[in-house]
Order: sequence, then structure tokens, then C-alpha cells
Amino acid sequence: MNITPPERLGRIVLGGAAAAVGVGLLLSAASLLAVIFEVLLIAVGLDLVLTGALGHCPLYARLGYTPESLRKRP
Repeated sequence: MNITPPERLGRIVLGGAAAAVGVGLLLSAASLLAVIFEVLLIAVGLDLVLTGALGHCPLYARLGYTPESLRKRP
């Protein structure tokens, strides 16, 4: 686990909202470019929800970042 509980909650809430907005916009898309951006918005939203639910961010792991509150103290 490399995401703090407040960040996990934020990712779930914002990701869910982004995915919902993306779906809503996709239903009224007028052009191919709009469809592409809305699908990307849905994908980003779902990624945020997934990483928030799991408590693990692969990008943080790849960068070697761990929030100070989650670091083990000797």
C-alpha cells in the first residue's frame, strides 16, 4: 500500500465523478474527437477508482515514492 487513506478516498470520489461525467458526455458526443476525449476521461476516472480502491499506485511505486505517513520507522 503506497496511498494514504485520505488520498484513497479522494481518488475514489474524483475518479467516480470523472467517469460519470465522461459517460454523460459520451451519450451526447457530436464528433469523433469528442468521443476520444470522453473515452479518455472515463479511462482516467476508472484508473483513479481502481488505484484508490486497491491502495496501490503503480506510478508511485515506479518512482519510488512513499508518503511519509506510510514509511516504516526503525
